[in-house]
Amino acid sequence: MTHEYNSSRSDLLKRIGLSPSKRLLVFLISAVLVTIPLGYAYNSVAIILFVLYSLLSAKKKDFSLRLWILLPLLLFVLIVASLIWTIDFKSTLRAISKEAAFFFIPIAFCFNRHLIQKGTQTILKNFSILMLLFGVYFLGRAAVRYQEFDNANVFLYNELATPVVTAVYLSSLFSVAFFYFLSVNKKKFLDYAAIVFIALLLCLLVVKVVIVIDVLLTATYFVFFSGLSKKIKIILIAIFAVAAGSFVYFAKTNGNLPAEYTSNIPEMEALAKEGIPVHNVTVAEAWNKPVFQENDYFNGTAFRVYQLRIFKELIQEDKIFFTGYGLNASLKKIEGKAIEHNVFEGGILNHRYNRQNFHNQYVEVFADLGIIGFLLLITILFINLKNALESKDFNHIAFAILMIALLLTESFLWRQRGVVLFTVLYCLFNIRLPRGSEKEKHEKNTHNRGGRISGVASL
Repeated sequence: MTHEYNSSRSDLLKRIGLSPSKRLLVFLISAVLVTIPLGYAYNSVAIILFVLYSLLSAKKKDFSLRLWILLPLLLFVLIVASLIWTIDFKSTLRAISKEAAFFFIPIAFCFNRHLIQKGTQTILKNFSILMLLFGVYFLGRAAVRYQEFDNANVFLYNELATPVVTAVYLSSLFSVAFFYFLSVNKKKFLDYAAIVFIALLLCLLVVKVVIVIDVLLTATYFVFFSGLSKKIKIILIAIFAVAAGSFVYFAKTNGNLPAEYTSNIPEMEALAKEGIPVHNVTVAEAWNKPVFQENDYFNGTAFRVYQLRIFKELIQEDKIFFTGYGLNASLKKIEGKAIEHNVFEGGILNHRYNRQNFHNQYVEVFADLGIIGFLLLITILFINLKNALESKDFNHIAFAILMIALLLTESFLWRQRGVVLFTVLYCLFNIRLPRGSEKEKHEKNTHNRGGRISGVASL
């Protein structure tokens, strides 16, 4: 019966001019990644094609369900289950489709693990090259806008990105490409050029947490993975230390440095014209001040401290420790707290803070899904980091650390671009067992005896 079922699926693929192929799987996974900066429709189509092809081309004997695959599936089950207790059913229902990548992408991977794992480097290469082209596009777009508006800010932060693909998401995409080119063993001129070009883009996007992590990871690469002499390593570490110190100094002293909640907004300009001095909210005030005023301005750090404060208040006031409010439902409570602390009704300046989510994935998942969702997320990140360190794969290590840091400042996984990027790379890296492990050798021998990959050309 199983043989007949597999044959019927293979016949269906042949009728539409396709056949089970590692090359086509690599192409489809690459398409999922490279369409992330495009509209949601393009990315959704790429995901659907990849999942359908994976299911149609899969063989039962190739199915492999592991703990690292099971965890995102459980998180998605919890997300769907939150419909039962959510305080905002419509918002939760609408948001579930954005999180479907947690379910469908791991399923597609577990049906084709032995085919996909041999194409990992090709997928990363395809993605990195396409991101280079995207970088050229974004810089070209900024140059055209500079000619039109004569404003150098078009080359910085969200002005360089787009209102849809913000600087944070663009920085995460460019970082993955940067680490791929950095880790190429026998670099050619184009590899070095790509490293410099992407580094420039990351500096222009000015996402501070990404820049700091990227600098630290680059230093880590040269110390532990590059094979350079000790003397050169010391020189490079000194250069990185100076560069990191210069960036921190520049970030603190340069008033023109873009920030997530920049002072150069129309609301502030309007206040200045009215003669109302803008008050920069301190971290202590963000945590303790009971009521805010019309001219209170939150920078990125102060605003996140304020959000941690209201999360603490909500946990104390409502019984949501185990369940949370439901996916995407905590926003209602954030709005209520904004009104309570006069952040929403304080005037034309502060309305922009009313509908901001927690900007911290750990807090966001706790508020929406409770302690169980929080522990699932922590376990996913822990296993990802553990497998990365065991594999000694620099790209995997860089991805694991970058995600842990980025989730501290962004609700990265509550957006389609973020969850797709994370889930695809999470599956792509973890699909390979740590090199040299007994489990890997056993699987390889068993797999070869079964003849599952005979005749498949290496990409």
